[in-house]
Amino acid sequence: MEDQKEELAEAVEVSDRKRDSAFAKGVVTGVLFAACIFLIIGAVGIFWLQGGSASGAANGIVDNAVRTKINELSALIREYYYEDVDEETLTDGLYKGMFQSLGDPYSDYYTEEEFEEMMISASAQYYGIGAALQQDVDTMQVQITKVYEESPAQEAGLKAGDRIVMVEDIDPRSMELSELVTHIRGKENTRVHLQIAREGEPGYLEVDVKRAKVDVPTVDGTMLEDGIGYIVIAEFGEATAEDFKARVEELDAKGMKKLIVDLRDNPGGMLDSVSEILDYILPEGLLVYTEDKQGNRQEERSDAEHYLDYPMAVLINGNSASCSEIFAGAIRDYDYGTLIGTTTYGKGVVQTVRSLPDNSAIKLTTAKYFTPKGENIHGTGIDPDIELEFKYSGKADEAYDYTKDNQIQRAVKVLKQAEK
Repeated sequence: MEDQKEELAEAVEVSDRKRDSAFAKGVVTGVLFAACIFLIIGAVGIFWLQGGSASGAANGIVDNAVRTKINELSALIREYYYEDVDEETLTDGLYKGMFQSLGDPYSDYYTEEEFEEMMISASAQYYGIGAALQQDVDTMQVQITKVYEESPAQEAGLKAGDRIVMVEDIDPRSMELSELVTHIRGKENTRVHLQIAREGEPGYLEVDVKRAKVDVPTVDGTMLEDGIGYIVIAEFGEATAEDFKARVEELDAKGMKKLIVDLRDNPGGMLDSVSEILDYILPEGLLVYTEDKQGNRQEERSDAEHYLDYPMAVLINGNSASCSEIFAGAIRDYDYGTLIGTTTYGKGVVQTVRSLPDNSAIKLTTAKYFTPKGENIHGTGIDPDIELEFKYSGKADEAYDYTKDNQIQRAVKVLKQAEK
């Protein structure tokens, strides 16, 4: 359990709202951290490992008057509510309500069962269906953006473009995608029932998908033209940094002189991963730092051992969140590349998880993070140097062609004009 907690203390919160793009990047329900549940940096994570009561617990809010009112309310519910109510459900509702009252979407209370699901997710010891998902920012509807080869999703007949109407008895619109995927994942060889809306079908499709281990790389890339390399990072997972370095070396061997890094729809991932990549790219200096309300500061820095010295463009959009914003912020602050696309999501706060004696847990926003030049981008995001809405001129039912992706084409044009 402690090993799992240590792994959980390295994961990164992200927004899971995504939109379909050329590479259909998004939350992958069967690989790595999928929703990338928490951003926990350095010593900030110690909070959840500490035993005993939290500071100030002696001055609790539950005095005699509050206890009396709670008992009165529960008695009224038991007496007059038209259906039977489970006492444990009411109690959990009290705990959850306290965190909801903060008005912070990233702070929450988790029951023992919910925390166990989270631990499974964060340790990557889970099984999924092998599909990439996106959630609409406004409607909260969830759509499959990609079905991976030889995956359970493919075997079950799921297709890109399918909209998930129900997961078992859960309406996907009722929760964030990060929470929904915990219900899609589960034990190996068990099944999850999905209700699917598919264009052209008169009614909903009922599909049972058998969960299995799905390994999907988070880094892909190729050479484009005129010595311009292209690397897409779908999320920052455990192996992403090494895969990124390997891909750079591959492209270098093919004569790469300039580089496009695609972070569109990248929800984030592990801080260690993005820090290692930035250390590989940037010269010596500060990469990102966090501060809590006491002013305690934790830093991630780059050393001087290695850095890339050719022109770079970074593609971003409104679904580039958390670690993607750390990446984009550092590139911008060091003036190390051109940001192209649309403003990023704006997730600039740090969450910490603490397990409780009854095996429940809390997630609490405990700090803000800042770019190297001291900007906290929470709620505002990072603006691109070149504002350009995504447009793809190719047909949806044909193989992807980067020459029809206007944002990649603009990056190519910018890099062609840049000096080596």
